[in-house]
Parts: sequence; C-alpha cells; structure tokens
Amino acid sequence: MKFSERVQGIEISGIRRIFEGAGPGSINLGLGQPDFDTPQHIKDAAIRAIREGKTGYTVNAGIVELRTAISEKLRRENALSYRPDQVIVTAGASEALHLVCQALMNPGDRVLVPDPGFVSYAALATIAGAKVEGVPLTSTLHIDVEAAKERMEGARLLFLNSPGNPTGAVESPESICALVESANDLGVTVVSDEVYEHFIYGKPHVSAACYGENVITVNAVSKTYAMTGWRIGFLAADESVIGQCMKVHQYCQACATSIAQYAALAAYTGDQSSVGVMRREYQARRDLLYEGLNRLGFQFPLPEGAFYTFVPMGRDLVEKVIRKGVIIVPGDSFGRNARDYARLTYATSRENIAEALTRIAAAASE
Repeated sequence: MKFSERVQGIEISGIRRIFEGAGPGSINLGLGQPDFDTPQHIKDAAIRAIREGKTGYTVNAGIVELRTAISEKLRRENALSYRPDQVIVTAGASEALHLVCQALMNPGDRVLVPDPGFVSYAALATIAGAKVEGVPLTSTLHIDVEAAKERMEGARLLFLNSPGNPTGAVESPESICALVESANDLGVTVVSDEVYEHFIYGKPHVSAACYGENVITVNAVSKTYAMTGWRIGFLAADESVIGQCMKVHQYCQACATSIAQYAALAAYTGDQSSVGVMRREYQARRDLLYEGLNRLGFQFPLPEGAFYTFVPMGRDLVEKVIRKGVIIVPGDSFGRNARDYARLTYATSRENIAEALTRIAAAASE
C-alpha cells in the first residue's frame, strides 16, 4: 500500500508517544492536560442537553447561542469585535488550526513557526504541503522579533502562541504589535493561538488581533475550563477566512459535538470562579517545580504563563529521568533548536511534583 508523501513527512507526536508508553507508577509531567475536573455546572449543562434530546447535528458553524457567547467573551476579555458569523466552533483548537492550514496554504508556501514551538504547527503545515521554517527564540525563550521580521517576506503564515507551549513565555504587547504590523505590511497572515490566555502569572494577555485585521484568533475551552476531552475550540476571523475554512470544516467534521457545545455555552456564560482557582494553584505548582529544579542546578527562565517549564537537560539525562518513572518530553519534539531541553508540565498535584523532583535528583546523580 502506498502512502502520501505529506503524511510520511511527519512523525507521530513525541508527546503522545511518551505519554502512551508510560509504565505503572510513573509520574506524568509530560501531557499538557489539567488535572482538575470539569466544573459541575458545565457537566450539568451537558447532561441537560442529553435529556432534552439535543443530540443531533447542529449547523456547521456551531449553535448560534455558543457563537454569540464566544463573540461576547472576545469583546469582554480580549477587546476584539467579532460577530457570531465570524466564528466557527471546532473540535478543539486542533481542528481550528487544521482548517486554517488547509484553507490558506498551497503546496510550497513558506510558513513560519516558533522553534521550539507547539508540535502541531509544523506537522499541520506539512500535511498541507507547505514548507516550514523555524523562527528562533531569544535566551529568555521569547520569540525573536527581529529574526521573525527578517523571515517574513514571501511567507504565507506566521504562527504565534502566547502564552507559549512548550516555553511558558508570554509575549509583550510591544512584541505582538511589531509582529502583526510587520506581517500586515508583507501580506503575511498571523495565526494567534491563545488557548492558555487565562493562565498567566503577573503579566497581561494581549490578543494579536488588537493590532491588525490580518490575524486569525484560535482558542478553546480545553485548558481554561479543564475540558480537554470535550473537544470544543473555535476560530474567529474575517468573513472571507470563515467562508473558506467552513468548506473544510463541512467535509472533515460537519459540526462539533452538540452536547459538548451546550457544555461550552455554560462554560462561557456561567460561573468563572474555577478559572481563578486553577490559575492560583498552577502558580503555586510552578513555583514548587521551578525552585526545586533550581536547587538541583537547572537554570532557565521562570515560566510566565501556561503550565510548562522548558528546562536545559541533555538527552542522556532525559532518558534517565524517564527510566526513573518521571514522564517528560524531550525537547526535540518541539523543534530543531530544542534538542538539549525537556518540557515538564506542572498540571499535576504538588505531591507528584515533589516526588518527581526526588526522582529527577536521583537520575541526575547517577
């Protein structure tokens, strides 16, 4: 059987491979998944939707109530003016990124991705036939704005992720503005992945679309409301973008799960107190992991957002840590510039973090 070159040109996600290979008794610092339960009022909304028979197809773009709630959320929290008809509800942010790649990229187009950066950007661009070019980060793990600007001419898309995965870096308003404006001048579309926007520790979150109309905003309920398995995300953009992305969405997905859409509606319109609870706990866990790794001699920037630390750690030590039963992700899963790093998530209990630090210390002493 013959397979397409575009699929053979990508690898299985290193994150999933490590996670699914975890043995019994392992501590998972590998998978970026909240360990909190979905808030009860959101689960209740899903149960109510089932009882009321809301289990059929919805309109392709998603139920109008949810798109209206997303539009209001973007106005209230992000100072963005998107109408409900400028929003597509997707099966997680992952589908939103896929739609953008399929709708906007032609074979051979140059696409800029942070290196290191989230694993899906390069893979989805490759599946779409594009040529991926990495944009390096600074020593503080922020995107190198000047390097990005130098690479923009002739590029089709730039992926921007703040707060960042795997780095935990939060880009400044000045950097985001400079990137969006330079991209606009050169005809480059910016895809702004903002799924970690509510998990920032002491810095502001600024949406890229505040600085230009050449931005596609991607987000999801997955991290904010501990709803990873519900698979609800969205993209918001100009009508022309929505029209083309809708064509792909119609044929690959039809619509996001109806029950999950009603749950997401409750998430966006209901009690928001759980978000603050999670943010405060993540910050406490971040401090615990950061300080513990510092005591072991690891030096790296304090994460400003999301729930990851990106730690200089040679591949030999990474393998020793994994053998000690601590699941972490080798840096080369995130790009060519990250071979001597590892990503550790603190989306797990303080007790697990403390035990993981003990095992990491044992691995480092071998």
